[in-house]
Amino acid sequence: MTTTGDERERGFDHTAIEPHWQEAWDEADVFRIEDDATDPEYVLAMFPYTSGSLHMGHVRNYTITDAFARFERMRGESVLHPMGWDSFGLPAENAAEERDTNPRDWTLGCIDSMKEQLTEMGFGYDWEREVTTCDPDYYRWNQWLFKRFDEAGLVERQGAELNWCPSCETVLADEQVEGEAELCWRCDTPIEHREMDQWFLTITDYAEELLESLDDLEGWPNNVREMQRNWIGKQEGASVAFEVGDYGAVDIFTTRLDTIYGATYFSLAPGHPVAQEIAEDNDEVADYVHEVEHADEDDLEVTSGVFTGEYATNPATGEEIPVYVADYVLTDVGTGALYAVPAHDDRDHEFATHHDIPIEQVVEPTEDAEVDPDDIDVQEAAYTEDGVLVNSGEYGGLTSEQARDRFVEVFDGEHRTEYNLRDWGISRQRYWGTPIPMIDCPDCGYVPVPDEDLPVELPEFVHTTGNPLDAAEEWKHVNCPDCGADAVRETDTMDTFVDSSWYFLRYTSPALDDAPFDAERATDWMPVDQYVGGIEHAVMHLLYARFFTKVVDDLDLLSGGVREPFTNLTNQGMVLGADGNKMSKSLGNGVSPQRIIEEYGADTARLFIMEAAQPEKEFAWSAEGVQSAHSFLQNVYELTADYVAGDVETGERDDIAEYVAREIDATAARATEEYEEFRFNHALQAARELVSLLRRYEEATDPAPETFERGLVTVTKLLAPVAPHVAEEIWQELDNDGLVAEADWPAGEAPEDYGIERRLVEDTREDVRDIVDTVGIEDPQRITLAVAPDWKHRVVDIAREADNVVPAVMQNEDLQRHGEAAADFAKELAGRATFADLLTPEQEVATLRRAAWLLEREFGAEVVVQSPEETDEGLIGNAEPGRPAIDIAE
Repeated sequence: MTTTGDERERGFDHTAIEPHWQEAWDEADVFRIEDDATDPEYVLAMFPYTSGSLHMGHVRNYTITDAFARFERMRGESVLHPMGWDSFGLPAENAAEERDTNPRDWTLGCIDSMKEQLTEMGFGYDWEREVTTCDPDYYRWNQWLFKRFDEAGLVERQGAELNWCPSCETVLADEQVEGEAELCWRCDTPIEHREMDQWFLTITDYAEELLESLDDLEGWPNNVREMQRNWIGKQEGASVAFEVGDYGAVDIFTTRLDTIYGATYFSLAPGHPVAQEIAEDNDEVADYVHEVEHADEDDLEVTSGVFTGEYATNPATGEEIPVYVADYVLTDVGTGALYAVPAHDDRDHEFATHHDIPIEQVVEPTEDAEVDPDDIDVQEAAYTEDGVLVNSGEYGGLTSEQARDRFVEVFDGEHRTEYNLRDWGISRQRYWGTPIPMIDCPDCGYVPVPDEDLPVELPEFVHTTGNPLDAAEEWKHVNCPDCGADAVRETDTMDTFVDSSWYFLRYTSPALDDAPFDAERATDWMPVDQYVGGIEHAVMHLLYARFFTKVVDDLDLLSGGVREPFTNLTNQGMVLGADGNKMSKSLGNGVSPQRIIEEYGADTARLFIMEAAQPEKEFAWSAEGVQSAHSFLQNVYELTADYVAGDVETGERDDIAEYVAREIDATAARATEEYEEFRFNHALQAARELVSLLRRYEEATDPAPETFERGLVTVTKLLAPVAPHVAEEIWQELDNDGLVAEADWPAGEAPEDYGIERRLVEDTREDVRDIVDTVGIEDPQRITLAVAPDWKHRVVDIAREADNVVPAVMQNEDLQRHGEAAADFAKELAGRATFADLLTPEQEVATLRRAAWLLEREFGAEVVVQSPEETDEGLIGNAEPGRPAIDIAE
């Protein structure tokens, strides 16, 4: 891209080099992984939904995994880094309708566009492993797995009160309903509740394992694990029965059986069978149940409820307490029924206050509690802590814990574990999804489609409201596989989260046509070592993927032992607009990746994104930051081109070369550690500092060619994972063989005591700056650095261990000969709490002499480093270990 001499162009042209190197990688199969690779490093980003174009969130996500995959590949690892398309779902269906086309054509067009953009960004994927979830060759296996789940007893069809989005016209899983306002996760429409027959995967069968194994996911963010714990919502408690009027025994579940003597009313969820029975004969209850079923969440208060006219018998007291139907009791939590203790539960208290129901205290603080029992007024507020029982008959004085255990037996209850987690309803009343492979026969009931008839492919798109497949008359009418009678296909499609619950397994053998994945290979290659994606999937995709992985292992579809899909998880932070707000069309603060690629190049975008913050942190887009990244890459290229062209005068190896050589090794070691820990911004800062050092080296002296070139090679390799196109161009300029993408990662160990040496140099430079600024020295001519003598190091060693420093020092015979100086230095150290590690005087002299050129360049003065033997007593008296004495002559 350049010529030599005065005519040589400055910088690189990203429009020329980026396509060139992308083609070179493709021709060399750099990113292809062989099927016989053994336990490769599996690096994966959550695959994109086919929305039509990449946004900056995509670019950040995929830059993170691409950089790490390239880093591991250069370290000699076999790396599996695939890409695919999450291509089913309602947004594609809606987009197609808006454009008067069909979802398949729209989706495939989006894939072509997004794939081109991914290539332009220089992302290195093994495209031979590409998967597309709307391809029948993929969703065939959704259907096949559904059948295996069914055979294992993990599929149920049941009527249930479900979340219905009137805008999307489909059922939503609980995980797809957001916030207290209960909004659709896709369109923010308030959801409704409807009774419908649906297909469920019984994820609750795995609730305990899903919960317990979270403790082993040490490579996951704690907040994600906590979100899943809360979503699974395990509660240890007990169930007991209350007799409700003529309706018989009604079980309740409670975690606070110790409060049963304080029950002053009984509550049923509107969907509870007894509430439904009461509503048949009670118009007021019926009206309330109807109101709740059709109300928006915001329309109902915690105090919403209606007295049924019925009474329940408290088994503890024998008293009859009123029965209410109340919206705050949930059908699918516990048993959908509870006894209410207003004195010891906040919601019960609010409801009781509103409905004028008695509030009776049965628990008070223990004697050693921080709260005085006399300060508790349950009429004003509930006391919700454990304590000791009062007003509880013969059981007064028991602790809450003792009472909970005793009352299970006393009231014929049973210990019970409940979970908030509900079974996963996968039925969707939409077209663009995997057809559920079941056939409804009037004689046989629901019959699975035979394996040999899979996939059940979607018919031509039907423009209609409601469930589109219901209108596909020719498609849905079939013969029963069992009896041959006229039957009807299931017209619901699967939740698209089924697609993404196992796609990472399909990548291991994407062309396999007799199983969803090769069991032996998947077992060897799984789990994913590094997984990157958004926090919004914490209790949807990530939970479902964990469930699927455990099931397929139990179904012997893996060779055993792979119970978790992802070892390490990173949730990338959001890329904000320059105004600090989330990028959006309405705010007009979005940034097009395509525009950045065209103007600055992919490497600039990649470098800026990776330098701006650590992957999990959000950051704001910055035009200045983009320009800085671009200028830096041009700077590195130009420095290399100058050296290759002979415009950098070179010389012999000297102390400066030795200093630079040590910094090169230390930088390689530091950057390696930072890449390993996903601190890419720190690794890139190390590369920037090395480039700055090479610039100063060139300006300070005639650099040794072997040292200078090794520095350039090291910088090139350190940048290669993040700015791969420019790195290849520099690699070629330096006349290296092959591709830097396939080169060895730079070997380098930080020299022994490097950290102590670096601190000594930086502290000394800072001390010189302070003196120059404080004294106002405008033109320093000579800077003398005097290293502390060995005896002061011995004083420090004693001070580290001694409780009383001065006597300990003065009792040392060797130190006594230094008299008052030793005592004074001991007094200085006496008040210090900690002591840094130190070099010997000889090491300090050697370190400062190697670094003297930095001070000479910064201050334009001669720098002299003196050993203790070379320094006069007046100057050396000010020297301390790790802080040389400084004299500056004008």
